Amino acid sequence: MESTIVMINLFGAVALLLFGLSQVKEGATRAFGIRLRTGLAQGTSGQARSFLAGFVATIALQSSTATALMIASFVEKGLVRARMAQIVLLGANVGTAVTAWIVATGVDWLSPLLILGGVMLYRAGRSSAKQGAGTALVGIGLMLLSLHLLGLATEPMRQSPALAAFLTMLDTAWPVALLFAAALAFISSSSLAVVVLILSLSAAGILSSGLTIALVLGANLGGAIPPFIATLSASASARRVTAGNLTVRAIGCAIALPLAAPAAEFLQTLSLSPAKLPVDIHLLFNIALAIAAWPFSALLSGAMLRLIPDEPRAQTGPLHLDDRALTTPVIALSGATREVLRVGDLIERMLIASMNAFHHNDLQELRDVAALEKQVDVLQQEVKLYLSRLGRSGLNDEHGRRSIVIIDYAINLEHIGDIIEKSLVEQVKKKIDNGLKFSEEGYQELKTLFNLTIDNLRIAQTIFVTRDADLARHLMEVKVDVRHMEKRSSERHLERLRDGRADSLQTSSLHLDILRDLKRINAHIVSVAHPILDESGLLIESRLRLPR
Repeated sequence: MESTIVMINLFGAVALLLFGLSQVKEGATRAFGIRLRTGLAQGTSGQARSFLAGFVATIALQSSTATALMIASFVEKGLVRARMAQIVLLGANVGTAVTAWIVATGVDWLSPLLILGGVMLYRAGRSSAKQGAGTALVGIGLMLLSLHLLGLATEPMRQSPALAAFLTMLDTAWPVALLFAAALAFISSSSLAVVVLILSLSAAGILSSGLTIALVLGANLGGAIPPFIATLSASASARRVTAGNLTVRAIGCAIALPLAAPAAEFLQTLSLSPAKLPVDIHLLFNIALAIAAWPFSALLSGAMLRLIPDEPRAQTGPLHLDDRALTTPVIALSGATREVLRVGDLIERMLIASMNAFHHNDLQELRDVAALEKQVDVLQQEVKLYLSRLGRSGLNDEHGRRSIVIIDYAINLEHIGDIIEKSLVEQVKKKIDNGLKFSEEGYQELKTLFNLTIDNLRIAQTIFVTRDADLARHLMEVKVDVRHMEKRSSERHLERLRDGRADSLQTSSLHLDILRDLKRINAHIVSVAHPILDESGLLIESRLRLPR
């Protein structure tokens, strides 16, 4: 019964530690999440800044796993170079070790004060940032409290024959001890939690120096596994980051484990406190690993690229956004233009599918619209990210203006895709599902507007490439025609309603909604002409007539 109570106390203290860590992470994310993400993405322009960014982010989040997943997502989006990402993770590893060292400095007496202050700040704070900071303070207090409880829970273990036998077995098989600690770190998704547990056992005087080293090495190795597992379904660029971090730690452990015996003898000659030996080892190992691995970060990135090559680029992804062209703005802008033309072609397919479904009353015509819209979203996002990376190196005025035009057109095409999928297609489905029939006049009006919209899109694609001012002026004039057409069709439809036409009564809302959607689509299409006419001095800011 006594041993059962000891185990419950031990597991409860570990659970409280993990909960405290999660609260710190959640609170810091709420309070500083955007600034942390921005700082991490922007703080990788140099090696020292990259290391510091990883260190600070991990100190704030209390999770090297969170930092690893965040930086992997940035690499995936092309915001951070792979080599810098590896250095960021070296800083994150040191950040975790520093956190463990601070926790072990004997400040657990601050626990009640931190919890009280955190609760007061959470209750008094009206903003999400203040409430997040309060949550983080409570989490830190719980972590310190769990350290005190771990000390109490492990105190009776000194007299446990079973634990003594188990630790004796591990002390004669350090590789097994390393794997055991790695498994614990993997299961708990926290190397910090395992190091703190080792710290409690060491303070109880039941661990030898050599076994402590082996267990700390295992905690470091196990801490790199969760982010690697989490990115297995991500892109190759994200997997390379976490795989590189795991490789560095594995190599570090493989080198350090055979040196554990002489290192243990050397540590005994130093004036290190046995109660803090695990966190000292943890910090020394990660600092040594960072110093040793830093010069080989480029080599590591290259090795990961060979081991985890990029997947064959799917047709649904970008085809013309070449990273090598980013050093030559003219070529990069040309590739981005070709990619946005692909987006326009996808929009045309969506419009034609909607028109055919409207004309033939066939839902099968709409089967690909949702997939096409997703592809539109992906491509326009990739174009924006690509051009944002191009702008970092500085662009002249002409290239800067062209970059903005490309992004604006891509955004307008994406809005058109949303209108088609979320509104226009739904109206066509209602017509088909309910077996509704428009009046002949109403049907012809909508059919004409459908055809005109598709023609306008094709003209806009030509204007986007040629920047022809005459075509741009023509498209602006057509916009006025569309507006008049929509107004006349609405008026005629209302006249038919007043005449009591049954077919018009049944399709009243559909008719007006489809008119509205096609008018909105044309407004986005015509936007491609605005910058050209503006440069030519042919565009005025308002349609309002000036007072005489």
